[in-house]
Amino acid sequence: MAKRDYYEILGVSREASEDELKKAYRKLAMAYHPDRNQGDKEAEAKFKDLNEAYDVLKDAEKRAAYDRFGHAAFEGGGGPGSGGGAGGNPFGAGFEDIFEEMFGRFGGGGGRGRQRQASGRGADLRTTVEISLEEAFAGTKSTVRVPSSVSCEACNGSGAEAGSTAAQTCPTCQGAGKVRAQQGFFLIERTCPTCGGQGKTIKNPCKVCQGAGRVQRDRNLNVSIPAGVEDGTRIRLAGEGEAGLRGAPAGDLYVDIGIRQHPIFQRDGANIFVRVPLRMTQAALGGTVEVPVIDGGRARVTIPAGTQAGDQFRLRTKGFSVLRSATRGDMYVQVSVETPQNLSKRQRELLEEFEAEAAKGGRTSPESEGFFAKVKDFWDGLAR
Repeated sequence: MAKRDYYEILGVSREASEDELKKAYRKLAMAYHPDRNQGDKEAEAKFKDLNEAYDVLKDAEKRAAYDRFGHAAFEGGGGPGSGGGAGGNPFGAGFEDIFEEMFGRFGGGGGRGRQRQASGRGADLRTTVEISLEEAFAGTKSTVRVPSSVSCEACNGSGAEAGSTAAQTCPTCQGAGKVRAQQGFFLIERTCPTCGGQGKTIKNPCKVCQGAGRVQRDRNLNVSIPAGVEDGTRIRLAGEGEAGLRGAPAGDLYVDIGIRQHPIFQRDGANIFVRVPLRMTQAALGGTVEVPVIDGGRARVTIPAGTQAGDQFRLRTKGFSVLRSATRGDMYVQVSVETPQNLSKRQRELLEEFEAEAAKGGRTSPESEGFFAKVKDFWDGLAR
């Protein structure tokens, strides 16, 4: 009896991609698997054909040979199932690939390779350092206290008692750190009970660290904070986290930078803003004011006569340092004009005299005069 076309068995076109082949196989394998069709000879035969087809088409070289020569490409060689194909696996080679994708490779023979042993790498740690705006501008060094695990000095991190044999491959899981058991259609994976998932066992564990290769201890670390750092910046210190198990690599330490609010300056990226209150007479007559600069210096700002509240003056390169750069942002002086309070009798008389002159249309307040002119036009329009 002539064999069915492998593409037809999987229900895909000859141009099907590797992913399409896998999806088609997975769907049909679930439908015709013997555990779901006990005693069904027809389902068993379809499942066998399905595994044979997928075993050929999933392999680029076998697929190319099949596309060129058809089934004749494998005649005389025991079929595609020989040498580790479907015939050597009760679930089929393709079915094993699906489980590897779902659960990861597991130790054993048949050329499949062992699961990578759990690295035992130490955990990453995280801490926060709060600095002032001036320190963020200039850069600084800070000392942080980190409660963590460090390598055990008694055993040099090996976990084994001095003079005894070091860790050996776990005999239960063969170094995989996990064991599997089949329950019907499913494969159940659990942490190895012998080695606790480490893949290795120690015959004579160190009495100080109990075989872990690390002990708990607080450490003081110096953190260099670069100039220009922003609030929320995270600095990574490689290898300064938890020590790894039994000599495995340590984790990393992440330091989050917080910047305290400043009583004078507000920061926006590389630019700095400072709000300067002016007396009404200063704004009206003009003059100069001295303002602080973030680097500790001073700057003189010329205030032109008639300056209004909200006016802004730019001082170039007086702002914040750009991170890891010689460039500096700008500083903006924002003006607010104060209304005088607690006037003396003479001050009040002078202001009343000034107001009387201004009310005659002296053009001393062009913005307010323009606004009320528009209001008058608005009301006149409603009255028509």
